[in-house]
Amino acid sequence: MAGVASKAKGVVKLPFGSNMLAVIASVPTLVLNSVSETKFTFNHFETFWFYFSAVPLGTTAKEEMERFWSKNTGSNRPLSPHITIYSWSLPMVMSICHRGTGVALSAGVSLFGLSALLVPGNFESHLELVKSLCLGPALIHTVKFALVFPLMYHTWNGIRHLMWDLGKGLTVSQLYQSGVVVLVLTVLSSVGLAAM
Repeated sequence: MAGVASKAKGVVKLPFGSNMLAVIASVPTLVLNSVSETKFTFNHFETFWFYFSAVPLGTTAKEEMERFWSKNTGSNRPLSPHITIYSWSLPMVMSICHRGTGVALSAGVSLFGLSALLVPGNFESHLELVKSLCLGPALIHTVKFALVFPLMYHTWNGIRHLMWDLGKGLTVSQLYQSGVVVLVLTVLSSVGLAAM
């Protein structure tokens, strides 16, 4: 029977086709006889078979790449996807910004932690340094707003994503409505925290 292992006298024989590959778990000894027949010898171990298709390569990667570029460079068409062919929408931009704020926040927290370890002095000395610069309140509130805005955006948009995980708010109109709600809540909470 094709594709089924046969067992005789402690030897498992597999009829291999050109596109089948067997992976054996818990087999102590492996003896290869030929390309078409593989024997696995074992003592008393349980053998588990996992089959998956392995397509033999007819061409090399370099030949495929050359064929791809020769076909597509002569056609004079734009490469897809191209940034200019997309119509930007609010959910698309908010998704990109959510990823960006996540990266920025994790990098910021990591850099803050490293600076706390490496920079001499303590928090009080750095706070006194900032106070001694006599910066205006408008600049201080602007910097505080710029620091808290990504955190608030990522928080509110993360709650939005959690609602999506529950299967709520997934229609197109609800995506736009929840996006506007997230932006309004982000601005209001950022202004409130920056005013503290």
